[in-house]
Amino acid sequence: MEINSVQELLEKLQELRKDQSQTIWFRGQASKDWGLTPNYLRLENAQSESTLLKRFKQSAAMLIDRTPKESFDWLFLMQHYGVPTRLLDWTESPLIALYFAVENIIEYGGEDGALWLLYPTELNKHAHINNKEEDDYIPSFDDEELENYSVESLKTNPRIQLYPVATIATRNNTRIQAQLGVFTIHHHERVPIEDIGDKSHVVKIDIPSNSKELIKEQLSLLGYSKFQLFPELSSIGDIIKEGIK
Repeated sequence: MEINSVQELLEKLQELRKDQSQTIWFRGQASKDWGLTPNYLRLENAQSESTLLKRFKQSAAMLIDRTPKESFDWLFLMQHYGVPTRLLDWTESPLIALYFAVENIIEYGGEDGALWLLYPTELNKHAHINNKEEDDYIPSFDDEELENYSVESLKTNPRIQLYPVATIATRNNTRIQAQLGVFTIHHHERVPIEDIGDKSHVVKIDIPSNSKELIKEQLSLLGYSKFQLFPELSSIGDIIKEGIK
């Protein structure tokens, strides 16, 4: 399955919506060869996550206005600033995900990209999270279902291996809000999300490299630019520099 324009994506989504009525999340990746595994689990011989967290806290404490209370909040902050974590970013918007699949033309313009669709409630059934009274139930990081996925729990229970979980978080910074961000979080189990079970919880749509430029232009016309998704001063500088080249 592939798309070559925004219009074709809308057509594909209409087809998929006829078959699936539940919530769908989206993730865009610049290369179709990348799996759905978070950065931390791709590392070999990495320091423990608790050590990375301690190092980040040590240097970040003086630079943040509000000190996070829970380890999950620290993970969000680490993810925000590019430190490898067990989190994988998703969005509730297909067009935002599509933007991330095509935006880096300079580095990945020669590679086919991918737009991943995830049915979060179906993924969570593999982790034995299923609310029979609420068809579209998705836990948050505050719920008891996520206690076993905390940094502290993984450190004290190294022999337990659980499947990844789709979860929602408080959108407490402008970037997560702008990107309509949601997350999956891995446990000790290093299996890519696309390889779990019968794989019916994910759909992969390829984006040919020669269509990336067109799709990026179409998204720009629709208002999807770096500043809209990264409402920060650095984005303004990057946009101005790009405009004067």
